[in-house]
Amino acid sequence: MPRLANDCFAISENMISAQDALNRIGKAVDQSVGIEKCTLADSANRILAETIYAPRNVPPADNSAVDGYAFAYGDYEKNPQQFRMIVGRSAAGMPYQGQVSEVDAVKILTGAIMPKTLDSVAMIEDVQIEDDKVLLPLGLKPGANCRKAGEDITHGDLLLEKGTLLRPQEVGYLASIGLSDISVYRPVTVALFSTGDELLNPGSPEFEGSIFDSNRMILAAILQAFGCQVTDLGILKDQLEIVGPALLRASETHDLVITSGGVSMGDEDHVKNALVEIGRLNFWRIAIKPGRPLALGQIGDAAFVGLPGNPIAAMVCCLKFVRPLVAKLSGINRAPALSFQAHASFSLQKKPGRTEWLRGRYTPQSNRIGDIEKYHTDGSGVLSSMIWANGLIELGDNVTQINQGDLVTYLPFSELMK
Repeated sequence: MPRLANDCFAISENMISAQDALNRIGKAVDQSVGIEKCTLADSANRILAETIYAPRNVPPADNSAVDGYAFAYGDYEKNPQQFRMIVGRSAAGMPYQGQVSEVDAVKILTGAIMPKTLDSVAMIEDVQIEDDKVLLPLGLKPGANCRKAGEDITHGDLLLEKGTLLRPQEVGYLASIGLSDISVYRPVTVALFSTGDELLNPGSPEFEGSIFDSNRMILAAILQAFGCQVTDLGILKDQLEIVGPALLRASETHDLVITSGGVSMGDEDHVKNALVEIGRLNFWRIAIKPGRPLALGQIGDAAFVGLPGNPIAAMVCCLKFVRPLVAKLSGINRAPALSFQAHASFSLQKKPGRTEWLRGRYTPQSNRIGDIEKYHTDGSGVLSSMIWANGLIELGDNVTQINQGDLVTYLPFSELMK
């Protein structure tokens, strides 16, 4: 099981900055999840747990990039308008086996190995054929239409480093050198809870004051997009004697335990108190909006994150703070989400000293930097705002005023959710 380093930071009741929280998360995990063998066919979206060097050249031999006629450029340069005898044929998987004079040619198909004495290829549609002879077009260059051995990969090259996310292109890259099995990090296992007496699972009978729990559905979908194996452990009632034992049991079989709700200072917010009893609390208040009550700690060998209860706050905090923690646990060496600048289509004043994320809709422009709108309300329970938005606007601690047309930082959901 992964665990958090004991001395990476001490508990603080004081509010910390978003960047401080991210720095602490970055230092928190001192080992990744375990390693397992995986067939290459099943390796897509897994994290490579070994560094791969090329055991061979790709392509393994000089070969033709087109259907045509292979020839020796040296003789062609001296006699470009000479008909050449076609002495054989080379096809992919069935190379020409005979000897070839530099004044002759071999019909060759795409991917076929080049005969040893020939180094260039004329495309079939550009030549003139008479009986068993071929006249090559003028103006060909040395090495035309010939792919050299090792052009893509050279034997001994560093191909992929440990920690690489295996996308389809990386899977194909490894297949091209003949690998069938590789070492990968096993998926991060996550135990997921919601907390609150008012919560209901969708489809349950309603009662006065009840609401349907959306947080677990949101968080499970995000975590699965991160490559985690999620165990949905349902809703915990607001009772300390229930919360503590449930978290402890989950920590015994999972790498990460996540709750939403119950980490603030209300009478029924028992998650923080339970964590102090059964594990260790490292921090729990961050100067952010939405969010602020967000707990990071440890229960046994499992990492723990207590997210806010409001759905927007839970979702934003998962994207901004759980994402780098999962990346560290999973062994991936590429975690930061890409962002870019856009022109604000709004004006606002902001309190200094805290980082804020607004729901934003980015619109590209053909001849200049694109524009970004913000949703008309900042309420943390308005899920429709996340449907409207296509990303988040990030306003740093020191920002106090945004005027229309100012450049602001935009974080696309497409980046944050992978």
